[in-house]
Amino acid sequence: MVKYLIKGQKILLESCDVKGYIEIISEDIARVYIEKDSLIRNTGAICNTVIPSGDFKVNELNGGITISTSKMIIKVRDNFKIDFYDIDGNAICKDYEGNRTRKNRLSEIDKALLEQEGHSAAEEENYSFTVIKAMADAKAFYGLGDKMGYLNKKGYMYEMWNTDNPDPQLEHFKALYKSIPFMIALTESSCYGLYFDTSYHLYFDMGSESDEYYYIAAEEGNIDYYYIAGSNICDIIKEYTYLTGRINLPQLFTLGYHQSRWSYASKDEVREIAENMRKNRIPCDVIHFDIDYMDNYKVFTFDDKRFEKADEFISDLSKDGFKVVTIIDPGVKKEEGYFVYDEGIKNGYFAKNPDGTVYENEVWPGESVFPDFGNENVRKWWGDLHKQLVDKGVRGIWNDMNEPASFKGPLPEDIIFSNGDRQTNHKEMHNLYGHYMAEATYEGMKKHDKRRPFVITRACFAGSQRYTTAWTGDNHSLWVHLQMAVPQLLNLSMSGMPFVGTDIGGFGSDATPELMARWIQAGCFSPLFRNHSAMGTKYQEPWRFGKEVLDIYRKYVELRYTLIPYYYDLFHECEKTGIPVLRPLILHYGNDKVAVNLNDEFMVGESILVSPVVSQGQTKKLVYLPEGKWYDYFTKELIEGGQYIIKDSPLDTCPVFIKAGSLIPKYPVMQYIGEKQIDTLELEYYPGEKAEYVHYLDDGESFDYQEGKYNCYKFTCDGDNVKKEFVHKGYEKDYKDCIIKNTCTGVVKTL
Repeated sequence: MVKYLIKGQKILLESCDVKGYIEIISEDIARVYIEKDSLIRNTGAICNTVIPSGDFKVNELNGGITISTSKMIIKVRDNFKIDFYDIDGNAICKDYEGNRTRKNRLSEIDKALLEQEGHSAAEEENYSFTVIKAMADAKAFYGLGDKMGYLNKKGYMYEMWNTDNPDPQLEHFKALYKSIPFMIALTESSCYGLYFDTSYHLYFDMGSESDEYYYIAAEEGNIDYYYIAGSNICDIIKEYTYLTGRINLPQLFTLGYHQSRWSYASKDEVREIAENMRKNRIPCDVIHFDIDYMDNYKVFTFDDKRFEKADEFISDLSKDGFKVVTIIDPGVKKEEGYFVYDEGIKNGYFAKNPDGTVYENEVWPGESVFPDFGNENVRKWWGDLHKQLVDKGVRGIWNDMNEPASFKGPLPEDIIFSNGDRQTNHKEMHNLYGHYMAEATYEGMKKHDKRRPFVITRACFAGSQRYTTAWTGDNHSLWVHLQMAVPQLLNLSMSGMPFVGTDIGGFGSDATPELMARWIQAGCFSPLFRNHSAMGTKYQEPWRFGKEVLDIYRKYVELRYTLIPYYYDLFHECEKTGIPVLRPLILHYGNDKVAVNLNDEFMVGESILVSPVVSQGQTKKLVYLPEGKWYDYFTKELIEGGQYIIKDSPLDTCPVFIKAGSLIPKYPVMQYIGEKQIDTLELEYYPGEKAEYVHYLDDGESFDYQEGKYNCYKFTCDGDNVKKEFVHKGYEKDYKDCIIKNTCTGVVKTL
């Protein structure tokens, strides 16, 4: 018998000596909380639990209860099994009825041999809880952050434990730098989302153990998850980002090209890079400074010899359109007289051993200590330290090594950290460390720079999109890493992180000219557009690979710069809805059986389809075009969708297609954002059904848009009938002309 009590948004539950509650967040979001211990934990991920429409009804049924909203029905059975149905009573997500059929991965002989060699042969699980869901007709799982492997995660097992593993990442990796315990399930007739709001080490078995069920388990904590109902994947992402927050509109320059290396170790080397970018006519907005710009790797410092008068140097770079982004690691050098260390020690801002002494490990500076970012005062202090960099002209911050990584083994689980006002340990805070560091960085840059902060992180958690962009970490110059970059970025995008990219060309190992050409073609469409490589590897600047690759590189970087207004519009949409910039085809073609497992294609918005070449030696690409009509971007050939085509793809060609009935806004090619005054907006019209497009314009860097200081235009095009109207007019600047060009007929209409 289920006992219940309605208290505001919550239905308090008790059954078989188990206590918990179901909280109705909205008509299509419900929180399930089952108490394993009495400690209330906060991950910092959830930022909005206000009920938009809080109507729900509770009825008793067969010893249990049903909870109904206008979008879903929840049934709680006597044994605390919880099932979710749509409003018509169709089962969508049910707790599994049977017992787990755990597979013994080791035979008795295997165990004996392992133990004889001194290895542990234990297969016991030490889980605080396990939530087992019936597989039913689930055909695909998406999300889960930056996990390796393919788009569809069904049949795999993953772990949520932020991990810096320098080995070349392959499909079998269970954990990487980010932990985003959010998944989207696609069934034969519906879809739903599950977000597990716990920071402890989590396990997602998506059918590796059994075809009958999948499960989510944690080493500690309470069962605390959110069920999200929706009619399509877009609905699920909108509601998930309603809960965990959405990206703020980025500064316009951040959408341009970024050049980086570990390391450009002196002013002369950086100046040479900048000069060659302009000499070779490769548009570029950002140069990243890796760890060697610092004085002995001490964060918030510059080396006075190699980067003498850094503020003047950064100012000189800015005159030629370059912005500087500097790396900041959490490891603070243990050195008396170093202001960051001294201030942190004085105020008790560093993580501690269980005996109360400051914990030490080794990172780049040598012996180092680690800020306790779960403490709000520490975050404010860390944020204010960024004034040192802002005052020198730095325009963005790159957070690295923030899993946290360390050289003398991982931080022990019992190291003392804070979670708000509560003292806790590293076991709870490990997955949140990068998230809270990003928050501190974002707030510090916002306070001292005043403009929209640009922060890039390696480690993060659910909700980090409110503060930071992300890259996928230390990949390698391997074809398999180019292949996996596509589904990796798509799943990150569906996990609420829309501003993402890979290290173009690969961080470790050496890129061949062909690999670099193919990677820039795919990479120019990723929201974060950065080339980065490691010390000891081949330099990866565009001119290092010969004239043919240099020309290809220029072609695709220039293409990206012409599409900057389209990307900015997509980020404006993302801020409002959470729908990402990069999208798997299944996002818009939910009933397409091919799109379910399509790993080497993606959409940019709803209008652009990209099918990059990701295999060595390939000069023809098998491209799948979904239903509708599609224009080849380069030849303007009109092709019927719903079929595979073979596209000729010599080294200088990346297959790109535009959906018929699209309007694509474009800017002229620039060497950097702001080089040219944009007084004319050109839109390319790809004839089809009546086209409608909303374009957004603001100053590109301040928060004034949040006070209504922006323009929003609606363009419609139906054959030769074109129209422009203001949806919102609050920004003093406007285009002198808007031109719509019919890509088939060449007819130009000026509005």
